Amino acid sequence: MNQLPTVAVLGLGAMGHAFAANLLKNGFTVSAWNRTRTRGEDLQSGGLQLCDSPQEAVAGADVVLVMLSDGTTTLAACGLILPAMKNGAVLCQMGTIGVEATQQLIDSVHAQRPDVVLLDAPVSGTKAPAEQAQILVLASGDRQRAAAIEPVFAAISKGAKWLGEAGAGSKMKLVANAWLVSVMQGVAESTQLAQQFGFTPEDFWQVLDGGPLAAPYVKGKLAMIAEGEYPAQMQLTWALKDARLALEAAGDLPMPGLETIATHWQGAVDAGYGDKDLSVVYRYLQDQMKN
Repeated sequence: MNQLPTVAVLGLGAMGHAFAANLLKNGFTVSAWNRTRTRGEDLQSGGLQLCDSPQEAVAGADVVLVMLSDGTTTLAACGLILPAMKNGAVLCQMGTIGVEATQQLIDSVHAQRPDVVLLDAPVSGTKAPAEQAQILVLASGDRQRAAAIEPVFAAISKGAKWLGEAGAGSKMKLVANAWLVSVMQGVAESTQLAQQFGFTPEDFWQVLDGGPLAAPYVKGKLAMIAEGEYPAQMQLTWALKDARLALEAAGDLPMPGLETIATHWQGAVDAGYGDKDLSVVYRYLQDQMKN
């Protein structure tokens, strides 16, 4: 008899699709909803129950994973599903929606469905690691009441870092992505300087390789730059959204570097690069040199 919790996945973008696929591979019963239904049709042969509404998807589910694009969309979807959720179910919000929207969701669940266990659990990682179940979950909330989430996290990730009360996960995600954005801009600018001096991206990597700065993340982005192709692991649009969420949450804390990058990346989005991988900011720098 299958003792695994039944799971509903709301949002079948790059990350949510990977979650659903990995859960199915591990024997879970999975239902899902996505605004564009075709996004999940390839998983139906593997057992996915594709639903026409989020309420239908969560009915009877022990665990609900929400991976939607932003705070507004997430709050709207959760407002619809809360009345339909099973008593005592786990609602696991996994998107990067910022501090304010996360607190609104916490307050909403406490007011409307105190029996539901809310976890705030965004992830560190992009499309390829998600497909390989190698992301890290930045989990927060009442772990003791959310035992059903443990086998789910085991199926979709390499592990979970528990950070405290609900809300802490979203805060740490902004810290991590502020760092990631800063690293990417530094890689782009350094590569541009290297090429001005006659070095290739491969030359740059060979100097880093084997040392403390040789992050696999950097290697992957330098490979994209070298090939001149930028298939999205993390879309520039979403990276810019996360940078702005970090600046918003920082309040009066000065973050001049991130502010400058956000302005620069907005230019890249306006130039039509928003759906490319964030490493495309290198190409935008090259464009600026030609203008």
